[in-house]
Amino acid sequence: MKNKLYWQFAGSCFLLVFVFLGYVVKFFPQWLTGFDTFLTNILRSPYPAWNEFYLTITKLGNPLFVVVIGLVLVALMALGKRYAESLWYGIGLVGVAGIGNALLKLGFLRQRPTLEHLVEETSFSFPSGHATGSMILFGTLCFILPGLIKNKPVRLLLQVLCGSLILGIGISRIYLGVHFPTDIIGGFCLGAGWLCLTYPIFAERRFVWRFTGKQR
Repeated sequence: MKNKLYWQFAGSCFLLVFVFLGYVVKFFPQWLTGFDTFLTNILRSPYPAWNEFYLTITKLGNPLFVVVIGLVLVALMALGKRYAESLWYGIGLVGVAGIGNALLKLGFLRQRPTLEHLVEETSFSFPSGHATGSMILFGTLCFILPGLIKNKPVRLLLQVLCGSLILGIGISRIYLGVHFPTDIIGGFCLGAGWLCLTYPIFAERRFVWRFTGKQR
């Protein structure tokens, strides 16, 4: 496919950032204190005026929401004979956002911020599951929308909405006091790395299956 090397390079860069952050989180967490504190103070400056807004938007990244919406999208793609899209979605949500993120948390064992938590969380902090899950849920949709919607303005509007939701969910976790900014950046990089590295594989498989009449 066109730009295959570009996507692979971008994906590799995202994963390198994730690996670097993970290394620092594990062995030199004090290096991140100034950066995390600076960004947290900025993003929490409207506190408590925006509590209801962020309590609402954070729910769009909750595991239950991501799983339910993800399963619905996987089923709709499969029923519409878009098997490559369905498979790509399923692997990303289950393998990376689900199992992969949970195992990584157990590897890094980063404690959550000591700020007041406006939502209850019991797992470890790095990488953020909400950030990874929203990146894969809404990010995958951004990639496959061109094959689903031909109206360019409508498609662009939906892609901007997806991007805004990803960013908003990430910010909400910092505002609510349950994540450091570097947890969010790590989750975003993990999800974006997966999307960029696997997009050429997905696009190639979709082309082959369409050419052979196996899918729409």
